[in-house]
Amino acid sequence: MGEKATTAISSAQEYVKAPLLYKGKVRELYDLGEHFLIAVTDRISAFDWVLSPAVPDKGNVLNSLSKFWFEQTAAIQPNHVVHADVERLGDIITDADMMKDRFMVTKKAERIDIECVVRGYITGGGWRQYQKSGEVNGHKLPEGMRKNERFPQPLFTPAAKNDVGHDEDISIERMKELVGAELTEQLQEKSIRLYEFAHAFCAERGIILADTKFEFGLIDGEIILIDEIFTPDSSRFWDKTKYELDIEIDGMDKEPVRTYLSGTDWDKNSEPDPLPPHVVEETSRRYRDIYNRLVQG
Repeated sequence: MGEKATTAISSAQEYVKAPLLYKGKVRELYDLGEHFLIAVTDRISAFDWVLSPAVPDKGNVLNSLSKFWFEQTAAIQPNHVVHADVERLGDIITDADMMKDRFMVTKKAERIDIECVVRGYITGGGWRQYQKSGEVNGHKLPEGMRKNERFPQPLFTPAAKNDVGHDEDISIERMKELVGAELTEQLQEKSIRLYEFAHAFCAERGIILADTKFEFGLIDGEIILIDEIFTPDSSRFWDKTKYELDIEIDGMDKEPVRTYLSGTDWDKNSEPDPLPPHVVEETSRRYRDIYNRLVQG
C-alpha cells in the first residue's frame, strides 16, 4: 500500500446508491438485489465503542487484505466474493476514487451464527480462561502452560454470535447442539485447514498468526466463507522478532489505540474523547505495514 491517505471515511452512505441493510462497527451492508455490497469504512472500535476520528487507510487495508486472502484460499474453501471492480458498478458508486479499494460485491449467503475461532497460541481470552479453569472452551489443557505458548495442534474454540453485545464462548459439544454434529465437524476442519495455510504463509514473512476467526454461510446447502479473512481486525498478528513467553506482545493491529485508552482515566462506560493525532497516525501506519508485509512480501 502506497502513500497514506489523507481522508478517512466514517460512512460509505454518501458514495453508495443502494439500500443500506446493516451498519456494523466497521462494515456497511448494501442490497444490490441479486448480491450484497459490503463497504469497509475507516471507523475503529475498542472496548465495544466506535471511536473518533476514523483512521485513514484502515478500511482500504481491511478490504484489500480480505480480497487478497480470499483469492489465496479459494482453492481450499469457496467464498462469497463476486468481484471488487468499481467500474462494474456504474452509477451505484458516486465517487469511484473514494470507494475503489474499500468494497466487495458478494453472494447472498445465509449466515451460520457461529464464530469459528482457531487458536494457535494460548493468549488473550484463551489465556484468561485457562488461568481460571485450566480449560479453553471446554478443552482441558495440560497444567503449567505459559502465556503465548504454542499449542501442539491448533485449537478450535467457537463462539455463538450475538448481534448485540459480546459473542459467547462455547464448547464444541454446545456448537453441535446449536448447528448439528455434521456441520460442526465440517466447520472445524475447514477453519483449522485455513488457519494452518495462513500460519505457514505468514511465517515466511516473519509474522506469527496467533489466532483468527472466520464466519461461514450457506448457499444451496454449500458452505461458503463470508465476511472478512485474516485481517488485523479478525486476527492476532505478531512480529516474530517480538515473540516471547509470559509477556503481553505488542500486536500488529490497533494496539496503539488500546494502549492509549488503557492509560487514560476513561471509564469505558461513556463516550471517550477523540483520539489524539499521534495515536491515529501510528495506528494507520500499522495497518499499512501489515498489508505491505503480507501482500508484497
